Amino acid sequence: MNPKYQILLLIALIFGVISFGTLGFSIIEGWRIFDSLYMTVITLTTVGYLEVHPLSTAGRAFTIVLILSGVGTMLYALSVGARALLEGEIREILGRRKLSKKIGELKDHYIICGFGRMGKIICREMTQDGAAYIVIEKMSEVAASMDKDILIIQGDATQDAVLKEAGIERAQGLISVLSTDADNLYVVLSARGLNSKLRIVARASDEGAEQKLFRAGADSVVSPYYIGGLRIAHTILKPAVVDFIEFATRSGNIELQMEEIKVKETSHIVGKALDECEIRKDLGIIIVAIKRESGEMEFNPTSATVIRKGDTLVAMGETKHLKALEDMVGV
Repeated sequence: MNPKYQILLLIALIFGVISFGTLGFSIIEGWRIFDSLYMTVITLTTVGYLEVHPLSTAGRAFTIVLILSGVGTMLYALSVGARALLEGEIREILGRRKLSKKIGELKDHYIICGFGRMGKIICREMTQDGAAYIVIEKMSEVAASMDKDILIIQGDATQDAVLKEAGIERAQGLISVLSTDADNLYVVLSARGLNSKLRIVARASDEGAEQKLFRAGADSVVSPYYIGGLRIAHTILKPAVVDFIEFATRSGNIELQMEEIKVKETSHIVGKALDECEIRKDLGIIIVAIKRESGEMEFNPTSATVIRKGDTLVAMGETKHLKALEDMVGV
């Protein structure tokens, strides 16, 4: 049984026993309610004070019944209630230790600040991609309603101590999608100060906040209203283009997907041209662009374009073939 309902049931049981004794003394002896309640309480708690009023034979018989039934019930209710509270505290302590252990094992993970509408979508995509991440959420009711499989820290992401608890020194990236630009700005400043190598993506609502977030240390700034407006306009003006992009980037699409694949230094395709790798011929994958280690982006590379170490391939194709390409470039 849920501990909350168990405690409520025990409270109802204790209240019922006290009510039974109070009504019994009041009806049998004709006492006032307060005198009957006082007699019931000293009887159930086995204090042993003198009776409020002399008891009749019927009153004494009722007292015997109340002692035999009520005292045992009270002791049982109190012991179960204490055990439920103690077990709850123990579970909470063990839960915190288990969470701390899991966080301590995280490395090259992502920290998501805020579990609002955007945060939920981000977490869903992270889960589907198999990325390790942890969520920081300030609202206790939101944190309590989250999936138990999600690592969650209930706290203020603008505080350095909370970011450190989330393992920011070992993290690969941070996403700040809090409700206000001021909070996101504060998170970016704190995160950049704690980890200079961290990749930081932040949300901006107002137009003026974008440049401030960049100056604070964000690598990328996303404005949902700006992107949403462009999407709506392009849906009207260029519906075929939008349909294709949506089809190629839709989560869970097994027919066509776009993916970025990092070329490892030990890969056998380093130093080879695209036509030598035969990626298109063997896997049917299109290399849309190549991002060089310097950050330069080469769009629509030719067959003679040479792959270098540290490159990131932006590829489009079927999910299973993209996985095969990922395995190939890592060999």
